[in-house]
Amino acid sequence: MSATPSSLDFHPLRADLYRELHSRPFQVIPSHARITHIAVMITPQQRQQQFEHLQKLHRMLGEPWPEHEVGCYEHTIGQLRIRREVHMEFASYTFTNLDVSKTDPFTETGISPLPPGWLEQLAGTVVGAFHIDVRPSVEDARSELAFMRKHFEGMRLVGSSPQEGAARVLGSFQLHSDLFGRFMVLNRDMSNSQLGRLVQRLMEIETYRLMSLLALPMAREITPNLNDMDHKLATITQSLADNESLDEQQILAELTHIAARIEAYRAHSTFRFAATRAYHQLVLTRLEELREDEVSGHLTISEFMTRRLTPAVKTCEAVGERLEDLSRRVDRASDMMRTRVELAIQSQNQQLLSSMDRRSRIQLMMQHTVEGFSVVAISYYLISLLKLGLDVLQDSGLAFNKSLVLGVAIPAILVLVFLGIRTIHHRFIRMARRQ
Repeated sequence: MSATPSSLDFHPLRADLYRELHSRPFQVIPSHARITHIAVMITPQQRQQQFEHLQKLHRMLGEPWPEHEVGCYEHTIGQLRIRREVHMEFASYTFTNLDVSKTDPFTETGISPLPPGWLEQLAGTVVGAFHIDVRPSVEDARSELAFMRKHFEGMRLVGSSPQEGAARVLGSFQLHSDLFGRFMVLNRDMSNSQLGRLVQRLMEIETYRLMSLLALPMAREITPNLNDMDHKLATITQSLADNESLDEQQILAELTHIAARIEAYRAHSTFRFAATRAYHQLVLTRLEELREDEVSGHLTISEFMTRRLTPAVKTCEAVGERLEDLSRRVDRASDMMRTRVELAIQSQNQQLLSSMDRRSRIQLMMQHTVEGFSVVAISYYLISLLKLGLDVLQDSGLAFNKSLVLGVAIPAILVLVFLGIRTIHHRFIRMARRQ
């Protein structure tokens, strides 16, 4: 009997795994469109505020609002398409103005149809914000380039003909007078779906480029402090190598201070540097997908990124690797200092043990001397007691030679007392050895 779906043990995340591949579909963009893309860094609290603000936009436009937040939300209201994507540390908004307009590029943008004041109240910190003007291509390539250049405020442009010349893309990768970046896409032979994928890649390239560069100011700030710590560590290591007389306590305190600073920098920068590597890899992947051809007189986007972005990312990676290297070197220097201190302690312990051994021998000699005095003292008291006993016997009428008895008893008592003390002494020695 064949198994039915109800009898199979499905993984609880199976449906989510299928949905994940389709959670961020490419947009379908016509050849007349003005697009504004905004990437905003958010905290968990700001994420919820943004979703409530998105609901407010729908109410202001007289449209039903979403009840639940999703990773990628897209909705078209008249000629305005709204798209919101939530990522690990930022959210991106794409506003597409689909109205066909005869105005010059960037005169109207994707945010032009938004209600006044709504965008200014958006929670979060804006990292990327740029406009993309999409329009059909003209036949004359020279007039086309001249037309595109005059709308970038005289800035130097970067561009290419992606997908084997099916479109032409120009951008400045700079901020313009409206504090937004600008890209222009002229479509030649692309379908709306292909154009949507091209525009999506451009937005991701610019967004991930900016996100990857967030670590660069941090790397530049950390570097002078790393130089200072590196110099101090080199001085300490050289002192250890020269076997100089050092204040171990002070050196260990300095090493602990350096290690604490390094760990603080690592805690502050590890995530940012790791994110930089991940974003940079995404940029490289999207650049490969563009399949660019050169536009006469302009760097391609890939060439521009390779020349400007890659060195910045390499700088961040170098600082991260230097932090790890300094951490390992501090650990090794600390191990050497601990070994040096342990050897000094062992030497002191050896000297202390030698001193204790000498004192023990002296105490033993004194003990033997005291034992001799003890034999005499105990024998004296025993003989005194014996003499008193003999006096009592004589007074009672018993006749004997008291002097002879005492003379015989004295050496006998001395021998017995000496043997008794030695027996006790050896018994204590045996007890100590057993313990």
